[in-house]
Amino acid sequence: MRGIRRRTWLLSAVTAGAVLALVVGGLFRGLGPWADDDSGETLADTCRGALAADEAGKFFGGAELEFSGHTAEWVGEDTEHCAASARDAGPNGADGSAGVRLELNIRPSAAYRASGAAESTSATPIGFGWNGSVVVSDQVQAGVLVDCAPLHGDGLLVLAETRQDARELSDAQVLQVARFATESARRAAKRFTCEGALGQRPSAVDRTPVQTRPVARAKGTCRDVVGTRDAARLGLTRVSERPAGRALTEMCSADLPADGHHFWLTAYYGPSAQQEMYLDQRYPGSVPGAVMRSHLCDGALWTAYFKFEEFPRPDSAKGVRSTVADKDAERLLAAFATASGARHGCPVH
Repeated sequence: MRGIRRRTWLLSAVTAGAVLALVVGGLFRGLGPWADDDSGETLADTCRGALAADEAGKFFGGAELEFSGHTAEWVGEDTEHCAASARDAGPNGADGSAGVRLELNIRPSAAYRASGAAESTSATPIGFGWNGSVVVSDQVQAGVLVDCAPLHGDGLLVLAETRQDARELSDAQVLQVARFATESARRAAKRFTCEGALGQRPSAVDRTPVQTRPVARAKGTCRDVVGTRDAARLGLTRVSERPAGRALTEMCSADLPADGHHFWLTAYYGPSAQQEMYLDQRYPGSVPGAVMRSHLCDGALWTAYFKFEEFPRPDSAKGVRSTVADKDAERLLAAFATASGARHGCPVH
């Protein structure tokens, strides 16, 4: 399973031919703070001026802010990490902000390790003209990907999150996390002279949970995936889906007639695709029976990577077999790739 193998990442050296270096727990190693410590920085120094302080201020209810940040290196690429928090919020935080930080990560697409909203299959599209995702679960995370030819990988990935329990945040604060991501991305794109079209400032966050619908009524990430003949042949009656859009990772799933069996169709774009392809190659035993295909997209989307996986996974030692034939899996995957690619402006035929 992906969650298992990601927790097994080990620190490794990276050469020019290596695809990805992994760090235990997924933590970046900072190469140097922008000050002698993590305090006292000016706004102009915070993520080199890319942090959207006005959006952060609204998240904290107009409280005076303090900032921190540092640079790091990931597979030979510079990355930037910074945060905003309320100054002197008090022990309880009059505005509920005590101990809360808005965190920002800015990196070129070539520094791929996707994380947060970018890699989450539970994300919904951030919308409003952006290639991006938002996740509201235990925490609130948001991320956008911008076409940016001056950067390695032709893209700029901007990730934002708050470590605060999402249940403790108001709807307005959840929206501000999304705005913090998009407006920081706007500032960073200007700084890097990115040519990609930018979206609008979000006016809402789609918090629609997974929806289970009859196959014929799919209208989200499963739309146009399971045809009438496939549904009849495979015994599929219902699908589970998220809202359709331009999320950086998206999924469609369905239960199979065999007891306990189900399948996932997943699409990964840009850094998320690079990460997933690396993991599949590094841990081939974690994807038995999976069907994969990739497709080159323009700009920051770079590579789209599509996977069909049936669960439980085939295991001859345990007598577990696939119930979906390869041709059927390939047909479902092709339909999913075509539908997902069209939404992302990356035609797949």
